[in-house]
Amino acid sequence: MFGIIDWIVLAAYWGFSIFIGLYAARGNRSFKDYMLGGGSMPWIPVGISLIATSVSATTLLGVPADVFDVDMSLIMTNVGSFLSILVVGFLFIPRFRKYGIQSAYELLEKTFSRSVRRVAAVFYAMHLVLRTGILLFAPSIVLASILQIPVWAAILISSFAAILYTWYGGFKAVVWTDVMQFLVFFGGGVFALFALAKGIGGFGELATLAAESKKSNWFNGSLDPSNARTLLSAGIVYAVLEIAIRGCDQQFVQRYLSCKDVKAANRSSILSMVLGLVVSLLFYWLGAALFVYYKVKNVAPLPDNLGVNDVFPYFIVNGLPTGLTGLLVAAIYAAAMSSISSAIHALGNTTEKDILCKASGQESIARTKICIVLWGISGTLAAFIAASQAGSLLKNALFFTGLFTGPLLALFLLSFFAPRLRSSSVLTGVICGMLSLLLFNNIPFIPDYVPPFTKIIVFSWPWNPLISCTVSVGVAVFVDFFRFKR
Repeated sequence: MFGIIDWIVLAAYWGFSIFIGLYAARGNRSFKDYMLGGGSMPWIPVGISLIATSVSATTLLGVPADVFDVDMSLIMTNVGSFLSILVVGFLFIPRFRKYGIQSAYELLEKTFSRSVRRVAAVFYAMHLVLRTGILLFAPSIVLASILQIPVWAAILISSFAAILYTWYGGFKAVVWTDVMQFLVFFGGGVFALFALAKGIGGFGELATLAAESKKSNWFNGSLDPSNARTLLSAGIVYAVLEIAIRGCDQQFVQRYLSCKDVKAANRSSILSMVLGLVVSLLFYWLGAALFVYYKVKNVAPLPDNLGVNDVFPYFIVNGLPTGLTGLLVAAIYAAAMSSISSAIHALGNTTEKDILCKASGQESIARTKICIVLWGISGTLAAFIAASQAGSLLKNALFFTGLFTGPLLALFLLSFFAPRLRSSSVLTGVICGMLSLLLFNNIPFIPDYVPPFTKIIVFSWPWNPLISCTVSVGVAVFVDFFRFKR
């Protein structure tokens, strides 16, 4: 159970997070300091911050649950991550640095128009605020159960601390707290894996029994697009989603621009990929270890009707010694706070620079701080709504956020390779790209809707960004060519 020592560990984590965030605020004198850390951040903490931003609390809890239920085949998404690092490193980062921009979508105004820039920023904001609500809500259910507190209280604890140090400390606070939070959730995962391996009889026994149970299976060479667990879908096609995130997401672009040059930005990107692989291996093996611990070795019984998503939290409360339980709960909070702090800081920058299109100055800092608080409150409210309408809202949010990644990538690809297209053609292509997903996907809030093309071919979720990006680019080029001919 969660004892007094666990509460002390958790309280120490909260206090230290806020202290680091506030301490890192020293030297924030300009908008560039507040938004980009002055443009001279060391690449190692920036690289750690990149992976801390990517790994949410839902990842920390969901990956072990997925392996417990199926196997390690989704680890092939790291192939997509590797491919995305190459594309972003050669194609995106040099262009971001060349144009001297302070936000990702500023580039779209330089190549197309301010309207395209604003549309992209609004799409991104809609996507991120919904994602923030999910990233706050999902772990809060677990934390509320572990700590024996209401879900709304668990949501507020995460959001309040993150909003506070992000509002005061700016980008430096986000990066340096990300570093600390990465160490906490990674360290918590390592301790949990060691505890499981000890109960099983050692890492050798764990590896043998996991292989016999087929939980360590990770490769599937099938070409079936309806299966998300193949090298084609989870590896090659998933790379498009990774390119969209790493190349078009303001959270990532901010970090590239905070480094002193292109080489440093690429080093931070490569470091994040390597750390991402290490984190994946850790938490995938945690899932295999949980299966062997409870289902093969029967070290301890599981309650009847316990869902796969609840196995890891159950082990945290009942299988770890006092103190380590507090550390694992702190790890969940670390992942949640890292996600919300990065999100609201990026949204503050996007609102000021891309939606309001204001010039950088001292007054910009004040407006951005207000935006950070407002976006933090919006994300918290989204989490509260999720808590009251869990099933439907989560499905709707995931559906809508999935609409934006491919079209956003299309906007940047068109700006790189077809900058002379008319803005109206580009926006037409983007809208068509979003609508194209309705041909292959169910609409959560319309249960009777049947996608017309699913009778011909079924695509798994990694294909959605590729489909919408391809349609967006194709329609934009075709419409512009047709208008030119006329």
